[in-house]
Amino acid sequence: MVVEEPRSGCPVNAAVEVLGDRWSLVVLRDIMFCDRRHFRVLQRESEEGIASNILANRLRDLVAAGLLTRDDPGAGRRATYSLTEAGIQLVPVLAELGWWGLRHRPTSAELRARAEELHDGGPELWRAVMAELRERHLGGPRPGTTPDGAEE
Repeated sequence: MVVEEPRSGCPVNAAVEVLGDRWSLVVLRDIMFCDRRHFRVLQRESEEGIASNILANRLRDLVAAGLLTRDDPGAGRRATYSLTEAGIQLVPVLAELGWWGLRHRPTSAELRARAEELHDGGPELWRAVMAELRERHLGGPRPGTTPDGAEE
């Protein structure tokens, strides 16, 4: 849920007000790491089984919070959700949350691999993932490349 007036000026509170519900980080994870950018794909392929009304609310709130954009495709076409720069900058946060979950909560072997890879790759891998997301979601070249994708 997006809160208009923050409860305090605390940076942790500011983040929790945007991301602190049960689903927002899971939706961002699926867009970020699974490239699920359409409503039906997000709902159908969610490991956690998000309900359509909850997903619609979370997507709306994440757009309002400036973490996602939603294109306007016109009648009869699927809307595509894209990460904003603020959303992309959550890669290290999700990497660290995944590592914490791996160490302190029951997880499946299949889904542990991503958290382990992100942890083992550290900030260098996070920067590479963020560069790829910028290219895919913001439409620009990766940093260090020319507009045609060649290395500078």
